Amino acid sequence: MTPITQTSEWKALQDHYDHVERAHLRDLFRDDPGRGEKMTLEVDGIYLDYSKNRLVDATVELLVALAGRASLRERIDAMFAGEKINVTEQRAVLHVALRAPEGEHIAVDGTDVVPEVHAVLRKMSAFCDRVRSGEHTGHTGRRIRNVVNIGIGGSDLGPAMAYEALKAFSDRDFIVRFVSNVDGIDIHEALRDLDPEETLFVVCSKTFTTVETLTNARTAREWLLSSLKVEQAVAEHFVAVSTNAGKVAAFGIDTANMFEFWDWVGGRYSYDSAIGLTLMIAVGPERFREMLAGFHAMDEHFRTAPFERNLPVLLGLIGVWYNDFFGAETQAILPYSEYLSRFTAYLQQLDMESNGKSVTLDGDPVTCMTGPIVWGQPGTNGQHAFYQLIHQGTRLIPCDFIGFVNADTEVDDHQNLLMANFFAQTEALAFGKTRAEVEAEGVPAFQVPHRTFRGNHPTNTILAAKLTPYVLGQLVAMYEHKVFTQGTIWQINSFDQWGVELGKVLANKIVPQLEEPDRELDHDSSTNTLIRRFRTLRG
Repeated sequence: MTPITQTSEWKALQDHYDHVERAHLRDLFRDDPGRGEKMTLEVDGIYLDYSKNRLVDATVELLVALAGRASLRERIDAMFAGEKINVTEQRAVLHVALRAPEGEHIAVDGTDVVPEVHAVLRKMSAFCDRVRSGEHTGHTGRRIRNVVNIGIGGSDLGPAMAYEALKAFSDRDFIVRFVSNVDGIDIHEALRDLDPEETLFVVCSKTFTTVETLTNARTAREWLLSSLKVEQAVAEHFVAVSTNAGKVAAFGIDTANMFEFWDWVGGRYSYDSAIGLTLMIAVGPERFREMLAGFHAMDEHFRTAPFERNLPVLLGLIGVWYNDFFGAETQAILPYSEYLSRFTAYLQQLDMESNGKSVTLDGDPVTCMTGPIVWGQPGTNGQHAFYQLIHQGTRLIPCDFIGFVNADTEVDDHQNLLMANFFAQTEALAFGKTRAEVEAEGVPAFQVPHRTFRGNHPTNTILAAKLTPYVLGQLVAMYEHKVFTQGTIWQINSFDQWGVELGKVLANKIVPQLEEPDRELDHDSSTNTLIRRFRTLRG
């Protein structure tokens, strides 16, 4: 495989960068008054304005050519065809099958997986209807009013993010909580004010061996049985999202209430599978299927649209432009909706676990920078925290601003004020405030340099009418495919995560060394000293 940095397309972009690097957005807009209308794209109600980026038409053309050289179209086709593009684990990558409508055909090893997906969706829907109607009760016959999701990584971040995002569509008669951290405080706080007789646990672990998840599940089981006393209660208060029927049954869960997913679904791509069971209980099967429809609509756009008019591809290529040519190290995701309070945390895993790689598909060292550091929080809170650094600091931080015309809940004039800030920030970041403009305001001379804004900070503006289940599906799929686009350009495997494993292996070795104070230590001098100090302070 020829390193992407040695291709003529990459070198053309490098030459082009040398010509446009110093261009200021003020000049680009002055020279092209129609830029703000031209550099836009609308896909099924999702509107992207990418005009406030440090690029010109030729930049996009060169980036599209780079995507062609990286065989992006062939990689897209291979993914949708069920080929095993996760080469290190020899697995297909088919989160797109989770939202494929009935009647479509996607095969893995000669088996059409779409009927299997819909069989699980029907099973999920039937169970959720029983819980929401009160037909499924706890051991004492009382209605389920509390749902606690126990998982970690994608089994937590996805459903937790989506539940917060769609809270306006949820049944508020349910208390819904998510437990992931093995820190006992997490499950203690989740359970402290709940009634065991009214609580349902959804344990999400593909193998039913994940240490953090099973530790929390066993604690929840003990909490339940300390009140209800009868082992049979476990079967009525616990369900599992897993593929390991033996371990699920040994835990005490009725395997009739085990919901399956597949090894071609990566954890960070899984909340639209049975991992989303807690979300489906909260919002109902109909809303869940609306969300799946949004996912699928963006999937089809990504699969078929030409790259220069392809929303995820454009976002991915613009990200490569800043990451690899401008040397930007981070990407800020700034949603102007409190319902998207967990969205950036979700995208951190999606992006950084996928593209945090340093070797190519062939196992050779990469020759360019790969995944960015993803961070951010909702506006307007971020404006009073870290925006200062973006506006006047020394780092280049590309930003995605995500906003909605209408609030899910309209409160007085709050939405207009929120969105005024949304539009103002991208304008201020792009154009700044010159020294002459500051001086013209009569500012004291000693303050002028401190109140001057150089601008030229790039942003994408993503705008939709309203945050609905359908729109949430579109947005998540958009970022999934953006990450895939970038991984393809960088020639890496976006679908494994071997870096997660090393710490787990070492932690399992250390656990008995913490519990048995006489056990010999065989780590480096720092780790050995820290463990001894821990033992001493624990007494």
